[in-house]
Amino acid sequence: MFDVPVDAWYTWLGLSLASVALFGVGASLPTAPPPAAADAADTVDRAASASAPVTAEHPLDARTVRIAPNRLGLRNDAGTTHATFAFGPVTPAARAAALTDVLRGAPPSSRFDSPEALCDAAASARDHAARWRPVDGPLLVRRVVWEGCDVTLVG
Repeated sequence: MFDVPVDAWYTWLGLSLASVALFGVGASLPTAPPPAAADAADTVDRAASASAPVTAEHPLDARTVRIAPNRLGLRNDAGTTHATFAFGPVTPAARAAALTDVLRGAPPSSRFDSPEALCDAAASARDHAARWRPVDGPLLVRRVVWEGCDVTLVG
């Protein structure tokens, strides 16, 4: 007696609108998990805490990365995650071409005149504000020890 007749036009219109809204919510959900910043930070920490010079790489499932001396941020379509380094500060190598070359395997003596020049370039790179940069490959980490200059490069 108090039921809505199923052949009423407003019932069908309401059901149609509810179906469209439910589809829109389902379609807007992310299809992949957020990137794993903690795993990348663990790779950096293992290299930074090594007792000898070491090189490591970690695949990234992010579109952009932000590397600061004490933390790392990763971002993709599913969200943004951050992780703090236990062993820091590290040096973001993207600011200087010479640091990037050393990160990718060049001997420090081929890019810098002295260990002090390497330490100065690393300190200068750590002083800049971190920016989001596009990911163009795996995260690279290299710990360099050169006559008293101990630097962990990340890029």
